[in-house]
Amino acid sequence: MAGHGDPPERTPDGPPGGDDEYGSVVFDESFVRAARIQELSARERMAGSEHAVRVRGSRAGAATRGPRRGPRQFLTLFVLLALAFGAAVYLGFRQPNRSPGTPRSAAQLRMTVIPLAPTGDVPGGTPAELLANSPAKDFHTGGRGIPTPPPKSTAHFSASQVGTALGIAKSYLVASAMNPDVLAGRDRDVVRKLLDPAQTGQFDRSFAAPEADGLHEPAGWLVSFDPGKVRQADGAVRAHGTMAFRESADQALEVTTHHTFVYVLRPAGRTAKDAASLFTVRRELRFRFDMGDLETKRAKLVQSDVDAGPEACSATARKAFAPLLAGASAPSGDPVEVDPFAPGRLTGDLCGALGAPGHAAPSHAARTHAAPAHSSAAH
Repeated sequence: MAGHGDPPERTPDGPPGGDDEYGSVVFDESFVRAARIQELSARERMAGSEHAVRVRGSRAGAATRGPRRGPRQFLTLFVLLALAFGAAVYLGFRQPNRSPGTPRSAAQLRMTVIPLAPTGDVPGGTPAELLANSPAKDFHTGGRGIPTPPPKSTAHFSASQVGTALGIAKSYLVASAMNPDVLAGRDRDVVRKLLDPAQTGQFDRSFAAPEADGLHEPAGWLVSFDPGKVRQADGAVRAHGTMAFRESADQALEVTTHHTFVYVLRPAGRTAKDAASLFTVRRELRFRFDMGDLETKRAKLVQSDVDAGPEACSATARKAFAPLLAGASAPSGDPVEVDPFAPGRLTGDLCGALGAPGHAAPSHAARTHAAPAHSSAAH
């Protein structure tokens, strides 16, 4: 027997188009059960039903319920899509892994730049004579004067990562104090590209608008001379010093460098027969590295303390050092004597007196005036 959705079990015997086209069709029980519309009984019609027929079967129920369920499904789908989009935006802002090129926040470089004035006329002579009477005679030249300590692992940095940080610090020292183009004022980008991108704005402003405010003095970043006034009589830069590292409490790697650099200079345009003189720069720098800095081979320079001479005490906030050359003397003043070759802690402020190389030196370097609160010293 056929089901509710099946056609009648019997088909017409006669061909269509005859005199009695449907005469042989039998509307049996299966045909009646398969009908979608059912006529109400006499009792149901007498009960006052509004309709004479009713739709039966599961499809009718589905048709009746469908229109009411559709809007609810669309609303649910919209809510789910909104939640997914909101979650994606939230996770994007919370993403801890930044791309290497994304600038990260970095503390500003704090600096002190102290000119060291001569107490008499600046000694002159040949480069060989000057170096023979100076502690710099035992200094190495170039990168050999900046050795790095053996790298060892810390709590959160491997020995390899410590070695990378030491290498970046050394590269900065060589670029900023020994590169001929930097020394002649022809190029600063070789130094700039080694800095964390978040510090390049401070670096640029220091050269665009130098100011003796502890933040924007060019000498806090690098060593350079005015090529119109000074040139190197001996192209080799001599250096001596130490480098150390440690992990800070906030899980950053800190590298501290203490070095003295010595330059042999002559006036620009003069011949080799003219007397040369020595110019000495003592730099104490502190770098900080996080994992991102090690990946990008850049550094945050957070402290720079510089003594340089012979210079006049007024030689501050300039784009380049202004050395006093052989035979020159400092303007009148009363600076306290400073020997940049002497070991010990540096203290003080605005100007000092340059101790004569080869003579007895004080046990520590003192400076006149009050020291800025942000200055630091290194052993």
